[in-house]
Amino acid sequence: MNKFIEAIGIALSAIWSNKLRSLLTVLGNIVAVTSIIAVVSLIQGLNGAVSNAIVSEIGADAFQIQRMPITRTQEEAERAQANPRVTLDDAAAVKRYGSLIRFVAAESDASGSIVHRDESLDNVQIQGFTRDYIYFPAFTAARGRLISATEFDRNRPVAVLGYDTADKLFKGADPIDKVVRIAGMHFRVVGVSERKGTVFGRSQDEFAIIPLGVFRKLFGSRPSLSILVRPTDPGLVRPAMDEATTALRIQRRLRPKDKDNFGVFAADTFMKLYETATKNIFAVLVGVVALSLVVGGIVIMNIMLMVVTERTREIGLRKALGARRRDIVWQILTESVTLSTFGGIVGTGFGFLLALTIAKLTPLPAAVQAWSVMIGVGITAVVGLFFGLYPAMRAARLDPIEALRRE
Repeated sequence: MNKFIEAIGIALSAIWSNKLRSLLTVLGNIVAVTSIIAVVSLIQGLNGAVSNAIVSEIGADAFQIQRMPITRTQEEAERAQANPRVTLDDAAAVKRYGSLIRFVAAESDASGSIVHRDESLDNVQIQGFTRDYIYFPAFTAARGRLISATEFDRNRPVAVLGYDTADKLFKGADPIDKVVRIAGMHFRVVGVSERKGTVFGRSQDEFAIIPLGVFRKLFGSRPSLSILVRPTDPGLVRPAMDEATTALRIQRRLRPKDKDNFGVFAADTFMKLYETATKNIFAVLVGVVALSLVVGGIVIMNIMLMVVTERTREIGLRKALGARRRDIVWQILTESVTLSTFGGIVGTGFGFLLALTIAKLTPLPAAVQAWSVMIGVGITAVVGLFFGLYPAMRAARLDPIEALRRE
C-alpha cells in the first residue's frame, strides 16, 4: 500500500512539473469522457421520461386493449386496418369473463376547444371515460376530486382538467366548481389532475376528462374505444392479459386458427418497443464517441514513450540501486493511469455540466446517475493501464549500464 501511494505521489509530481504537457496529453480523454457522460446522461433522461410518460398513461399495474396491435411490416399494418372497433360490449366481456380482472374502464378521446370567460384553449385532448377509471392510480386529483361513479352513470356534465389546462384558463385562480365550455357545452369543474410534466417539450397536462356518455353526445359514437384493465393483484398483469385476450376472442367469435384482431399492451410492452427502436442508435452513438478514447490512449502512450526516453538515466540509476523490473513497470503504469484518470475526472465533471446545460436549454431531459461517474473514471483508468503497458515494459527492459551512459 505504501508503495502504491508513493508511486502515485511520484506520478502527480511528474504531472505537476509538466502541467501544460500533461493537460494537452489528457485533452483527448477529457473530450471523450465529456461526450460519453453527456450522451449517457441524455439517454438515461430520455429513457426515464418515456418510462414515466407510459406509466402515467397506462399505470404500472394495468394494461390496455386497443383496436390496432403492434405492427412491424406494411402488410401487417394494412391487415390491422380491417380490425373491428373496440366497443363497450368488448369491455363488458373482458370484465365478465376475467376472474383475475378487477376494474375495466373504456376510454375515447378527441381534440376540442375549452373556454372560460375570455380565455380559450384550442386542440385540447378531451378524454371520455367510464366509471371504473377512478380506480386506476394513474389518475389522481391534485385539487378537488375525480368524477364520481354516480356522475358517470347519470352522464353529468362535469370535468377534471389537466394541470396546465386549469392553469392557462384560470390564471392561478381556484377552478373548482367553476363552469367551462368544452366543444360548446357547459361543464362544471370538479377537480384538477396532478401534474405529469412534459415529454420532449410537449406538455402531458393539457387535457380534460369527462364521462364517456357525455363525450359521445359531443363527438359521436363512431371513434373506437380503448380499454384500461387493472387485475386483482399487480403481480397478475400477464395472466390477466391472457384472460382478457381469451374473453375478447370469445366475444368476437374468433376461431382457434384466427389471429387476434385487437392489441393488448402493458406498460413494459411499450418500453420494450421503445428500447428495441432506440438501443441500436444509442449503441452506435456511444461507440462512435468512445472511439475518441482510443485516440486519447494513443496520445498517452506516445507521451509515456517520450517520458521513458527523457528519464532513461533515472531509470538506469534506480535499477543500479536495486529496483526490480516490476518496480519500474509499476512506476510507469501508475503515472500513465494517474494521468489518464485525471482526464476522466475532469471529463466527467464537464460531461455532467454539458448534459444539464442541454437539458436546460432544450426539451431533451438528462439524468445524472452515480454509476455513470464510475464508468467515466473507470474507462479512463483502463485506457491508461492498457496504453501505458508498452512504455512500462520498454522501460523495464532498459539495461542499467547502457542507461547510465546516456547523456
